[in-house]
Parts: sequence; C-alpha cells; structure tokens
Amino acid sequence: MRDQTNSTELPTSERTAPESIAPRAVSARQFPAKGDPQIHQVNWEGLKTLYMKEVRRFFKVQTQTIWAPAITTLLFLVIFTVAMGRGGREVLGVNFATFVAPGLIVMGMMQNAFANAAFAFLAGKIQGTIIDYLMPPLSEGELMLAMIGASVTRAVLVGLALTGAMLLWPGVSLSMAHPWAVVWFGLAGSIFLSLLGLLSSIWAEKFDHNAAVTNFVIAPLSLLSGTFYVIDNLAPAFQAISRLNPFFYVISGFRFGFLGVSDIGDTNMAVLHSALGMGLLDAVLAGIVYMVLRSGWKIKG
Repeated sequence: MRDQTNSTELPTSERTAPESIAPRAVSARQFPAKGDPQIHQVNWEGLKTLYMKEVRRFFKVQTQTIWAPAITTLLFLVIFTVAMGRGGREVLGVNFATFVAPGLIVMGMMQNAFANAAFAFLAGKIQGTIIDYLMPPLSEGELMLAMIGASVTRAVLVGLALTGAMLLWPGVSLSMAHPWAVVWFGLAGSIFLSLLGLLSSIWAEKFDHNAAVTNFVIAPLSLLSGTFYVIDNLAPAFQAISRLNPFFYVISGFRFGFLGVSDIGDTNMAVLHSALGMGLLDAVLAGIVYMVLRSGWKIKG
C-alpha cells in the first residue's frame, strides 16, 4: 500500500506552488537605480557613529589631548602672574590672575578644537584611510557636522579641565557675570577654529603643512588677541589691527562673561554685536567648508 503523504501524490497545484511563488516574489522586489539615494533625510545613525568614532579617537589619548593642554596653559598663568601680577596690579578692575584666566581658558579651547579637526582628514590621506570617511552613506553636511561636533566636544572638555586647573592658582576668581556670553563665545570660538582646522586638513598634504598653519597663523592670532593685555594700551594703529582679529572678539567676549566688563566697547551692546558677528562669521566659514567638501578638492581622487 502506497504512502499517502508521498509528495509525488500531492495535487499538481500544491506541488508547483513554491516554484510559482518564488519567481513572482523576486520579480516584485524593486531594486533602486544605481546611485539613487535611499536616505532622503538626515542619517542620524551614521552621524552619531562618526561623531562617537572621533570622540573615542581623541579620548583614548586623553593625557595628551585634554590634560596636557590644561597643565601647559596653567604654566602660562603661573609665569605671567608672577612676572606681571606683582604689586597688586589690576586690569579692568580685577587682579591680573583673574583678568588673564578666562582668556587662557578660551584660547586653549580654540587651539585644541583646531588641532582635533586638523588631524582628521590629513591622517586619513597620509595613511590611506580617507575612504573610511567618504564611503559611508553620509552627506557632506552630515560629515562636517560630525567632525565639528567632535572637535567642539574636545574643546569643551579642555575648557572644563582648564577651569579646574585655574582654580588651583591662588587669587583666581571665575564667578560668571553673564553666563550666556561664556557659552556663546566659547562655542562660537570653538566652532570657528574647528572649521579652520577642517579646512586646513583638506588642504594639507603632510603634517608639516598643518604645523605651518598652527605656528604661523593660529598661534600668533591667539597670543596677539588681548589674552594678556587690553588693547587700549596699544597705539591706535595696533588697536585697529587687533580689531580685525576674530580671536580678539572671542577672548574679550568670553572674558566679559566672567568679569562683566570688556575692552570691545564701552557698552554691553558692543559685546552683543560682537556675538552676532562671530555667529555670522561661523556661518560663512561653514558654507565655504561645505562647498569645498562637496567639490571633493584634494580628498577625492
């Protein structure tokens, strides 16, 4: 007696169902055209992944990227306070240590924001891993946002470490008169230098190029921005030159957040105008960096 469950005895319609369904399922699946983007909005997951990658990269060597700048900048405070702060010298109505501390904090933030952004693409080009930034499904804006976000994160961490280090020095008071100015100018300055660093890493072809920008552009603009003095002590010609330096407005505006006074102008409105000016400058520079990234200049073969 034959087995009734044998597949050869099943009705023809049942035997052929799997074979007839599979081709229809495959043919019904519509594959996108080559080059047709499938992520039509912000790729938040990809943006977050790249941001975390960059944060973890500098955090693995936090002794070099966060704590070393804090110690180095604290040495600036010690040296200048000992050299120029003797005899109870006051600047803008406060002792010299309290005057110079905010400028050193934001200067350290900006320099480290530049260093972080300037390393990213350049290291990729030299090591041949630039494709890791270009292959993921990220738009130029998302790529730029992740890189700038990581650099600003490093700047904020350095700023917090510097604040803690400054408080260890006798005579330094960091009570805030205008917290909004501290936040705004700190972030605006960090974003500004992050954008410059990213642009520098796109342009540079070797580490010497980045070092040249750091030594001959960033360092002079930082040190000649009124960090250790008020520009009213300068000759009129040098005052005019100082007012063309964006670093001056960041450092003086940041200091205004702590002291409530500034050498930008005689009124608080002058500081507000400087804040709006830095925001506009960041927006313009961001547009330039975005267009350079979109063009693929020096990063796409």
